[in-house]
Amino acid sequence: MLKKFCLGAVMALAPLAEFTPVSALAQTDQSAASAINLVGTYKLVSSTRKILDTGEVSDTFGKQPGGYIVYTPNGRMLVLIVSDKSDRPAPESGVALTDEQSASLLRTMASYGGTYEFDGHTVKHHIDISWNQAWTGTTQIRDVQKDGDKLIYTTRPAPGPIDGKMSVVTLVWQKVD
Repeated sequence: MLKKFCLGAVMALAPLAEFTPVSALAQTDQSAASAINLVGTYKLVSSTRKILDTGEVSDTFGKQPGGYIVYTPNGRMLVLIVSDKSDRPAPESGVALTDEQSASLLRTMASYGGTYEFDGHTVKHHIDISWNQAWTGTTQIRDVQKDGDKLIYTTRPAPGPIDGKMSVVTLVWQKVD
């Protein structure tokens, strides 16, 4: 169930938004963007889903997810998230990987890259490459809060792709450089 949920949870992380070039941010809201500087590398600390009707909270990538998100000064970003290693198969080698193991590995990860905009409160990831081709060409929106060296990303409410329940996903990232 967790393996299927991880892919589903990631698919529901945020609704689509209109594309605005990164350069437009510099012209419109430079002072707000300087409040929190995203540039750098962050390690994933946790990823949870809260079902809005019940308040139930669950881990979307297991108790100890792995992941990094990188923001460059020139407006590019790249993220890789994998489920807790206890939820991911460990084949003997890449050559010996079965179709079932490959599918399981794909269901327990998320990865994408592109450009980003940040206005000091909201980051928009404009995706031009992704592990899931359905995300390529979309924009994923995260509300951002800073807590010391951590960034807390919260998605907009959206129906879960597996159960259809309205939920919000919260990801906590800790700066590593």
